[in-house]
Amino acid sequence: MKLASLKKGRDGALVVVSNDLTRMISADPIAGTLQDALDNWEHLAPQLRELAASLELSPDNCETFDQSRCCSPLPRAYQWADGSAYVNHVELLRKARGAEIPESFWTEPLMYQGGSDSFLDPHAAIVMPTDLGLGIDFEAEVAVITDDVPMGVSARAALQHVKLVMLVNDVSLRKLIPDELAKGFGFFQSKPSSAFSPVCVTPDGLGDAWHEGKLHLPLRSFYNGKVFGRPDAGVDMTFNFCQLIAHAAKTRPLAAGCIIGSGTVSNKSGDGFGKPVAQGGVGYSCIAEKRTVETIEHGAAKTGFMKSGNTIRIEMYDKDDLSIFGAIDQRVETVA
Repeated sequence: MKLASLKKGRDGALVVVSNDLTRMISADPIAGTLQDALDNWEHLAPQLRELAASLELSPDNCETFDQSRCCSPLPRAYQWADGSAYVNHVELLRKARGAEIPESFWTEPLMYQGGSDSFLDPHAAIVMPTDLGLGIDFEAEVAVITDDVPMGVSARAALQHVKLVMLVNDVSLRKLIPDELAKGFGFFQSKPSSAFSPVCVTPDGLGDAWHEGKLHLPLRSFYNGKVFGRPDAGVDMTFNFCQLIAHAAKTRPLAAGCIIGSGTVSNKSGDGFGKPVAQGGVGYSCIAEKRTVETIEHGAAKTGFMKSGNTIRIEMYDKDDLSIFGAIDQRVETVA
C-alpha cells in the first residue's frame, strides 16, 4: 500500500496512491491525515488496504497523481530521530577531522533528535541565507514511520512497529557542524528542515526488498542532473531499523507517527573508501563523503558544497526500474 499527503492545511490531506504512482484516491472519510491513520492504525489500515486494492482493480473515481501537489507524508511529526546506521559514513567523516571512531560506534547506534515541526515539501526549494558560508549538503537516506512503540522494546519486537517506509533528504550545513559538536550538545542550527519522499509505502508493499529490517535496493542521488550516488541501502548497514527503534525507545515510549532515519546511505569498496560512479563505484549519498575521499586521496577536497541554483534529486527504483516512493527533487535558493 502506498500513501501520500496532498498540500492542505498544516497536516495535509491523506490519499491512497496506485502502485505505479499514476493515480490516487482520497482516503477521507477513513482518515483525513496520515497522522489520523497512524493514531488508529490497527483499525484503519485494513480499510485503507481495501481502498488501495479497489484503486488497483478499477480506475473509476480516481484522480491523476501529481507529485508536485504533495507535502512530506507527515508535514510535521511528533518526533524525528535520525540514526547513523552506516558506520562507514561516520568513519570517513571523522577521518577528515583526523579523529578515529570509538569501538562503541560498532555496537551502539549514533542518533540525534532533529526538528520535526517544519518538514519541507519533497519538491520545495532549500532556502538558506547567502552570507553565512554554511556548507550546504544533501544526505540521501531511508526512513521508517512507527506506530506506538513501548519503552524498552526489543529489537526483535520492534520490527512489528514499522508501519511505513520512505526516503529523506536530511539537509546538513557542514560548516556549522564542527562548532556545534564541539560544544558537546549536538546538532541544532546545522540541521535545518528535512524533506521526505512524496510517497510512503507499507513494508509488505516493498516485496522481498524489505527483509531483516533493511531495504535492499540502491538509493540514487542525482546532483545537478548527473548520477552522484547509487549505494545499496541494504549493504553495510551496521544497525537495522529494528535496532534503531529499540535504541530510540530504550528510556522512553515512541508515539505513533515517530520517524526514524537510517543516516546517510554509504557503501564501502574493496579498499574501504567508496569510489565515484564515473570510476566504477557506487558513489556517495552526500557531498561531504566525496570531499573526504578526495582529501584522503589527493590531499584536498575538490568538490564544493551546494550553492544557489544547484539541484538534488533522490529516488529509489524497484527491480523493474519503476520509482517506488516518487522523487525528492529540490533546488537550492539563497536569500539575503
